[in-house]
Amino acid sequence: MRVSLVLSLFPGIGLLDMAFEAEGFCVVRGPDVLWGGDIRHFHPPTKKFDGVIGGPPCQMFSRLRYLQPLAGSKHGNLIPEFERVVHEAQPAWFLMENVTEAPEPNVAGYVVKSLLFNNRWVGAEQHRQRRFSFGTADGRALLPDVVALEAPLEALAVTASAEHVKLGGSGKVKRRYAPPTVLAGHGPVGRGAGYHVNPPLSEACRLQGLPEDFCEDMPFTTHAKRKIIGNGVPLPMGRAIAKAVKQSVSSGVTPLT
Repeated sequence: MRVSLVLSLFPGIGLLDMAFEAEGFCVVRGPDVLWGGDIRHFHPPTKKFDGVIGGPPCQMFSRLRYLQPLAGSKHGNLIPEFERVVHEAQPAWFLMENVTEAPEPNVAGYVVKSLLFNNRWVGAEQHRQRRFSFGTADGRALLPDVVALEAPLEALAVTASAEHVKLGGSGKVKRRYAPPTVLAGHGPVGRGAGYHVNPPLSEACRLQGLPEDFCEDMPFTTHAKRKIIGNGVPLPMGRAIAKAVKQSVSSGVTPLT
């Protein structure tokens, strides 16, 4: 069976790429600012890739922008660049990952079906919800497998900083937490006397579905490592989505949902 060739945009350290590779896709990584690249100067070949995946920077659409009005101002809204590259590449399908409040991509010739999906629905501990926008010519949907029961412990989402906050409907801070906070019953509690305001990076890696020593040999500062890990898609969630993409594009039937 032919292996599907996928172009990854805004790959970062490649957590979503790893998920697709684990499900049998061959992933080619596009330019990323982390490695000195600039997507605005990138032009892919036409009809060479089966799919295009990627998560444009989310800061402009994250609810945490209420805490930092300048969030996302450095790079701006790069979703149009994602749309442009997809239009130039003309793949059979594309998948864009972003925060729940981000707009859906709009590319001529594709019908987009969006899915709000939580990392906990695949049995993982970390609570992390994202929007996955899936574009195909005939409007296929994503139907990822979910577990019957969620994990007994729940951790708040790993972020690029060392702090978690809970926002109200107005966007104002209701409460601040030091991650990784574990929820017990109806309220967040720490992990005992040894709990740190800045938790070990190994814990962030674990919650993202990675080995605890995943960042050990990376030539970055601890702050930079936190940022690139926090910006990634958790591996369990990524694998569930990649598997759903594989099932959707290999099916001869267009789902009605």
